[in-house]
Amino acid sequence: MLDDLDKTDRKILALLQQDGNLTAAEIADQIGLSQSPCWRRINRLQQQGYIANRVVLLDRHKVGLGVVAFVTIKLSSHGRNSLEEFELAIVGFPEVVECWTVSGAMDYILRVVTQDMDSYEFFLRHKLLKLAHIHEAQSHISMTEVKNTTQLPLQP
Repeated sequence: MLDDLDKTDRKILALLQQDGNLTAAEIADQIGLSQSPCWRRINRLQQQGYIANRVVLLDRHKVGLGVVAFVTIKLSSHGRNSLEEFELAIVGFPEVVECWTVSGAMDYILRVVTQDMDSYEFFLRHKLLKLAHIHEAQSHISMTEVKNTTQLPLQP
């Protein structure tokens, strides 16, 4: 829980969210702590699971992924096997970068990235809609990305 963290831990997490490549020395300089205690704090935060992973975020345009689609899915059956089959298939599609179960009229929201509209149509027709138990799929193609961040709002 965030309540278990002091102000220094929160500052460390905020800095690492901005730049996961920062060294313990660089973080220590920015928060006014010596390097060794800072390194111990970072290590503890990793061991306690606050830091799940350090990754490189790619510019999707630079790697040729120009289309982002949000796809809402309604399944025809909500039995355990149906849900597990659907989720297992979705995990295997590299185009699906996020999948969420949701409340409301639809069961899932997917974020799908593809090279272009032709690639998206191919994914939709030849992969997604071939799955069993899909009753309805609605595509919402992103026009403009207003905000996209991985930084979680931490209270100081």
